[in-house]
Amino acid sequence: MQKDPFTGGETFLEGPRLPGGEAWQRILDGHGQRLRALDQVGAKAAQCAIGTDKDRALVLAQGDEVGLLEFAEPRWAELGDAIRAFRATLPLVRLEDFGFDSELDDPFEANTTRLHRIGGGVEALAFADAQRSVYKFFLFREGGDLGATFRYDRADDGLFVATAVPGSYRRLFEKLRLTHSVGMPTEILGVTPEGVLVAKQTYGQPLPAQQDVSGLDPERFIPIPSRFLRADRDHPRLAFLDGEPWLVADTHDRNVVRDERGALRVIDLVAAPLSDTLLERAPLFRDWIARAKEDPRAEILAPVNDDEL
Repeated sequence: MQKDPFTGGETFLEGPRLPGGEAWQRILDGHGQRLRALDQVGAKAAQCAIGTDKDRALVLAQGDEVGLLEFAEPRWAELGDAIRAFRATLPLVRLEDFGFDSELDDPFEANTTRLHRIGGGVEALAFADAQRSVYKFFLFREGGDLGATFRYDRADDGLFVATAVPGSYRRLFEKLRLTHSVGMPTEILGVTPEGVLVAKQTYGQPLPAQQDVSGLDPERFIPIPSRFLRADRDHPRLAFLDGEPWLVADTHDRNVVRDERGALRVIDLVAAPLSDTLLERAPLFRDWIARAKEDPRAEILAPVNDDEL
């Protein structure tokens, strides 16, 4: 662990160097702690009859958000404690820490003296420093949405149709945890008072344009048979996080790089969990996922014993 040169907070990533096993695990543990702390803030806020249709207000809450109310009733004190515990997992940082001017209409329009733009899309802009550490700035939309996830619908032919839709802070935290688990090491440095989430990632060598990535790590990214699901993003695949199935897609050549060892790694994706409630509506899909968890090359239909025919 070392200090990030921009925020002064702890970091385990620098340039193209992959972190060791202990550092990798500590980043993963941090992702989990952050998600649990955010859930706790939401639960305590609900006890105080604070309702939010977006989680942006919870993510940006300050440690003294409830002020004197903490002395009024225990439930408000519990909310204050939950906010401070969450804030410890997601510090407030400033765009100025990275050399950007938060007062500008577009603070990311130009490079800074220490960061230069290397990519970006609808969700985030990516910059690199002199050590080739990658800093990603996730931009919120008007209304509080952030990032992207999938919505599932059922088509007339019985297939699930996965459509990319705006996401939330929690879903973005989950996606970055998933990216760290199955792709390029990724940590979260903090969030700005405006709501820009800042992540840091190990640098990877970009691939040539239009390179075929359909065979990307089939043990981690299992192609989903088209008879079960259609998605409006490239290469819909099955991945597992803590043993739970997720749909991941958008793993095209611009979202895949080579790490320092030459292995292909995903740096970005669109993802959503495949919940038990959802899969109850599709027994064949559910059964295939259970078999694919044990054998990524599992056939669409389970083998049948000849004696049972």
